[in-house]
Amino acid sequence: MSLIRLNIKGISYSQTQSGAYALILSEENGKRKLPIVIGAFEAQSIAIALEKDIRPPRPLTHDLFKNFSDRFSIIVKQVIIHKLVDGVFYSSLICENNNKEEIIDARTSDAIALALRFSAPIFTYKNILEKAGVKLNIDLEKQKSEDLIDDEVPNEKSEDFSKNTFNKLSLTELKNLLKKAVDDENYEVAAKIRDEISKR
Repeated sequence: MSLIRLNIKGISYSQTQSGAYALILSEENGKRKLPIVIGAFEAQSIAIALEKDIRPPRPLTHDLFKNFSDRFSIIVKQVIIHKLVDGVFYSSLICENNNKEEIIDARTSDAIALALRFSAPIFTYKNILEKAGVKLNIDLEKQKSEDLIDDEVPNEKSEDFSKNTFNKLSLTELKNLLKKAVDDENYEVAAKIRDEISKR
């Protein structure tokens, strides 16, 4: 199964889930994006690793892991997002110590925070990107449902916007709503819609 390299495009604040963020990974040689909902602590740790000029006064958990690994000559060679089950991504750290390779299970948010600190590449499998990735230019069936989306679907900032909203929509309406969310760069909402489409 072929691996596809991913780059970090950015982090956006979740407008529907308090204290959560959407981490956006983009396909290296393509238009697909992989939105992953992560917690506030992990988002902060990733943001600090992205901003090279910011150094916390005391090591964060991921910095501590990096310092510990350096001391004992452990290298994180790469991160692979290898599984998606019910909207949850599973990842592995491919590590090396004394020319011996080990695979360690990790939460995706932690794995990416460590990948940044080790300058390790991030990969996923083609089938995961096909299942969970969203494209910027998606060709969808064109019909009156665009008007329906604007008129009847609750705004992502409204209080009644939740996963239950998506249960009531048809597949065509969900695909159109997904396109709108991606066009608006609201990737956290796009991730929720994508998960609902995947379930069906």
